[in-house]
Amino acid sequence: MSDQSLENYRTLHGLPELAGVADLAGAAGPGLEVQECVDRLKCFHYALHRIWQTLLTRIACEPIYELKMGYSYHAYLAAEHITLLRDRVAELRHPPLGLDKVPHENLEGFFDEIRNAPDRERMLAGLYRVALPALRESMRAYREETNPLADAPGLRVLRVVLPEVEAMITWGEKACAALENSGSGEGEDHTEWLEELGGWLAASGGLAGTEKEDSPPSPRYSTDEFRYDSKPQRDERFPDPYNMGVHAEEFLYDESFESRDKIFMMFYKRIREIDVPEMMASILYEMVTESGDEEAGGRPWGFYRDMTRQLWDEARHAMMGEVGFARAGIDWPSKVMINFTWSKGLNEQLTPRERHAVLWFIEQGLMSKTGKRYEWEVGADSGDEFAQLVQDFDWADEVLHARIGRDWYVKNFETVAAAADYGSACWDKVVSDWEQWKKEGLTEHRNWWPDLYREVCRHRGEEPDPRVLAYDRSYAETRADLQRIAASG
Repeated sequence: MSDQSLENYRTLHGLPELAGVADLAGAAGPGLEVQECVDRLKCFHYALHRIWQTLLTRIACEPIYELKMGYSYHAYLAAEHITLLRDRVAELRHPPLGLDKVPHENLEGFFDEIRNAPDRERMLAGLYRVALPALRESMRAYREETNPLADAPGLRVLRVVLPEVEAMITWGEKACAALENSGSGEGEDHTEWLEELGGWLAASGGLAGTEKEDSPPSPRYSTDEFRYDSKPQRDERFPDPYNMGVHAEEFLYDESFESRDKIFMMFYKRIREIDVPEMMASILYEMVTESGDEEAGGRPWGFYRDMTRQLWDEARHAMMGEVGFARAGIDWPSKVMINFTWSKGLNEQLTPRERHAVLWFIEQGLMSKTGKRYEWEVGADSGDEFAQLVQDFDWADEVLHARIGRDWYVKNFETVAAAADYGSACWDKVVSDWEQWKKEGLTEHRNWWPDLYREVCRHRGEEPDPRVLAYDRSYAETRADLQRIAASG
């Protein structure tokens, strides 16, 4: 059809043409063929998969809380984007098999350099100033070159993915600038290495492999084998990460205390969930790398997608606790001692499968009649609308996590009881020597609750309740407490 014909074409009553997905001129033009679409989408998939993996490697060992939370969120977004791309490739006459294959060896070198970066500043710059912008530009080029009508489903995927990639880049740029302005890094100029990363991209013909290939630069960091560090690290706002001096659950289940006081123990429980992303990242990274790819390991991509969603939910819960303290005017870093002993013990002493078993075992206890429903009831009874809201969504998330556990853990056992027995046995393996930590000077197991409660009362303009102020129960019976909760259900 000629341009003149298009100009003369009219829809009935002047209604919008082509369901609004394109105009006639755009739809009548050329576009990428199916195979070209598939090839580019596979490159996007590979890039996002490597970004997802790289973020997982940093969640536990990154001390800075804000970065740990950001990586958790972006790992979740990358997992969602991967899922959309897999589904779209499957619609284009290509079953989603072999998506683990490397599109170009130099593209592999590019992402290996970023993963192996020796510090947070270089990893951040490589990921957020080079890799993600390159992905954005390649997706934009795809959007401009594909036919808007023939490939309307593919463009819909990009309408979801591209804005979130943009938001990731914006966050990353702010993070890089903040670290540079704070002087927290070594002050080293990374310009030369970032230019080398551009050389790796050029050597692979660009991220989507659509450009002329150049010669690759010499590897700088990827010559050494990557060593995953699963040991949790915390920044200076977590001065006593071995502290087990406050048993939040005992306080919450004591009916003699008022709900308006209990919600601050719940905020503590929420922010303490920092340790779940630290542990779950190790499950995901080690499971996906132990056999080379998820399909070879016998675990469908859905497992990794769902587990990454749960990882992000737990990070959200931690930030809900942070907001709970902040809105009450509480300086939580100076008042609340948030430990990492759970994630540290599981990461160092159990296999990925055993960690998953413990995670499910604990989730089962939390979903009992004295678990999440009770916490929501405390929030509702407190008169604090935010506390009620937080616990409402926390409870909803835990219902989802229970379903994830049924789908990806319980089904590997003949009965639910067998799954529970295995989870309990795995937790038995974890050695937590509270007294030894004290002897080694790692902690005094200080009871920090009175100081927090006094601060709460100060902001309320009230005198502390002596009974609440006197609460002094340690967390030395962690596992026994969770067993009691599970048994009650």
